Amino acid sequence: MIVGERKPLDEIIEMIKDAKKILIVGCKGCVTVCNAGGSKEVGILASTLRLARLKDNNPLEVDELTLERQCDPEYIEALDEQVPNYDLILSMACSIGPQFISERFPEAQVYPALNTCFMGGSMEHGIWAEYCQACGDCKVHLFGGYCPIARCSKSLLNGPCGGSADGKCEVDKEIDCVWHLIVTKLMKQGKLNQLTQVKPLKNWTTSRDGGPRKIVREDLKL
Repeated sequence: MIVGERKPLDEIIEMIKDAKKILIVGCKGCVTVCNAGGSKEVGILASTLRLARLKDNNPLEVDELTLERQCDPEYIEALDEQVPNYDLILSMACSIGPQFISERFPEAQVYPALNTCFMGGSMEHGIWAEYCQACGDCKVHLFGGYCPIARCSKSLLNGPCGGSADGKCEVDKEIDCVWHLIVTKLMKQGKLNQLTQVKPLKNWTTSRDGGPRKIVREDLKL
């Protein structure tokens, strides 16, 4: 899932300082799962902003709405009659949300309330970690099911680098050395020879380095 976190409150307050009436739009997708932008977080932010503005003797009218998703035009349509009624829209989705809303409503002021962080998974309650960089050419099967591109601090395909200690990365002792995990797993499986073949230079044309990407599924097009 896409993992995000709410922007600092001061930054959001600065964004909306000139508005008198705003709509906060949440998303029931990834950002709900990671407790950043679902209906609960929309309610908390709305209350916080109202109180902050009351404290400054500058009342703010805030309405709340949480869409099924903000990365799908059919759900953005639900805003058609609402957007013109507000000074600005504050999106609590990943950055796709405010962009989709901005494109559908060119006259509207749309601001992001979240910072989109990475694609990751839940480690335990309240902790998420990066697992994927969406390089467009997944090779985790070659590395015991681990991704050295996303999880090695140096993105080495022919690791380990030799700098780790006690299974931890030299860049940050809080980070597990993914190459330690790869080697340990393949040793247990008796497949360490998988690593004896030097991996060729990665083709990055499928990654973000090739510019914005698009997938076209002709079988799904209407």
